[in-house]
Amino acid sequence: MNSNVQLVKNILKYTFGLVPIVAGLDKFTNILTDWSQYISEGFAGMLPFESTTFMMIVGVIEIIAGVLVLTKTKIGAHVVSAWLVAIALTLIFSWTYVDVAVRDLVMAIGAFSLAKLTEVNYNKANN
Repeated sequence: MNSNVQLVKNILKYTFGLVPIVAGLDKFTNILTDWSQYISEGFAGMLPFESTTFMMIVGVIEIIAGVLVLTKTKIGAHVVSAWLVAIALTLIFSWTYVDVAVRDLVMAIGAFSLAKLTEVNYNKANN
């Protein structure tokens, strides 16, 4: 693979691997932000447990997704892309933090691009 393309792929891989891990870990500490503020009141009312507990579950999922990107990049990138789209749609439908939703959609495109770059690399290796 062209060295510039490989560089971009590696930057995306470590970005979409490490950022979800850090964000997932922060769901337990709330150092970066109070993550429960991103849950709409209507959704929070439907939860059978506290919003903080829900965000800890989300944190575990994000950590797993980040590790998956680092170990099984193509699958992990698709998981992260889908996860970001789901978060964005949730925010759009509740019409809260729409700026964050737009950012998450842009990041989802980046994660999808990583999956496609990995696919190209995989196809070349197997031909």
